[in-house]
Amino acid sequence: MLVADSRYSKHYLRINNLALISLFGYSSLEKRYQKLAAFGCNMARVLNLRDFNVESKTVLVRVDINSPLQPKSQEFLDDTRIRAIIPTLNLLTKSKVVILAHQSRPGKKDFTNTLGHSRELGRVLGRNVKWVEDIHGEKAMKAIEELNDGEILMLNNVRMDPEEVSVKGNFEEMAETKIIQRLSSVVDIFVNDAFACAHRNTPSIVGFTHTLPCVAGELMKREIDALDVALEHPSRPCIAVVGGIKVEDSISIADNMLRKGIADEIWPTGGVANLLIEYSGIDIGQGNHDFLVNELGDSYHQTVATAKAMLNDFANKIMLPTDLAANVEDNRVDLTINELPIDAPIFDIGIMSTMALSAAIKRAGTIILNGPAGVFELTDFAFGTIEMLNACAESAGYVVVGGGHTATLIMNRGLSEKMGHLSTGGGACLNYLAGRLLPGIASLEYSAEKFKLKISQTITDN
Repeated sequence: MLVADSRYSKHYLRINNLALISLFGYSSLEKRYQKLAAFGCNMARVLNLRDFNVESKTVLVRVDINSPLQPKSQEFLDDTRIRAIIPTLNLLTKSKVVILAHQSRPGKKDFTNTLGHSRELGRVLGRNVKWVEDIHGEKAMKAIEELNDGEILMLNNVRMDPEEVSVKGNFEEMAETKIIQRLSSVVDIFVNDAFACAHRNTPSIVGFTHTLPCVAGELMKREIDALDVALEHPSRPCIAVVGGIKVEDSISIADNMLRKGIADEIWPTGGVANLLIEYSGIDIGQGNHDFLVNELGDSYHQTVATAKAMLNDFANKIMLPTDLAANVEDNRVDLTINELPIDAPIFDIGIMSTMALSAAIKRAGTIILNGPAGVFELTDFAFGTIEMLNACAESAGYVVVGGGHTATLIMNRGLSEKMGHLSTGGGACLNYLAGRLLPGIASLEYSAEKFKLKISQTITDN
């Protein structure tokens, strides 16, 4: 029996307690999921935009196009995140598209409206993108209702809405906010294409789970696919190269990958290597120790505890550097770990360690790369990072790069096409690799269960 479920949007029907999206129709989900399974992905746990007929529907797309801006002119310094959402928009050329985005945070100098973003997106797309100086008020609602098929409207900076930056809670509580209630009344489907915000528990990321079918956009899908290939079905040997300044995150990633049997070897560099060398019993020098304490702050003791446990349980899988490079009066000085401690700051891994790391990368089946090997901004200490990236480019293995400075450096050196996947995720990618719950992905999984398609029955549009 087909009955309307009035608890949710008018567009949904229930058959045998399975939420069915009668409004959209569907493509062959079974074939799609078979392809994903063959590829080693787990995208079947979330709904995919390609599985819906969205022609003439009003589609709300949450994106992360937070971009570096020129302080005075507010011109875009990098349009990478703008270009990253184009594949999703290309699937919506016959839909009425409403874009929800943010720029920076309240109180920051680059906290602006999204007028410039709408213009930049229009420039990249080669078509007009409308903009309204509103988020869910009368102006926004009117602009949405007046959209024609094929048109795009960008709402104002969602972080200008007080609820977006202040309301915390579970999915149901988020669904009660005005932004969710009002926007849900004028759109048909919510597309989350903001992987870089997937670790944020905010209304615009998780609040639509109780009001609309929530599906993954192309960028979100690509990120989850790529990371799941590396984490769930890695080609062997699988190595994780963890470095950079976010020592806590890198230690968590290494620990997660070792304990779940994902990584066969961990190759620490940068501050991560310094911490692990120190707690393997080698004095790295007071200055280097103090730097780690200051950098880690309140998380220092927990990070050290994780590092110690990891060294104790997986000593044979943690490939510590055998030599390092210190900044002695603005000169690079290489030394073996037997020559530690040193008063000068350690800025890079040494030549022997770099060669060993490069060889490991070239023979690996899967390489997960997070963070540079040293202070690559200084020419004398860029050797480890540059050689590491060159090895990744030359490797036949599947290379996943965890965003941030490393991804930027790869793009600047023209190596992007030689990597398996460059994440746009930043903090979201780090949290995903560390095995932490990402609210944005959890909400998509929840929606997939809540508004599940029943493949065995034909569903027609209302």
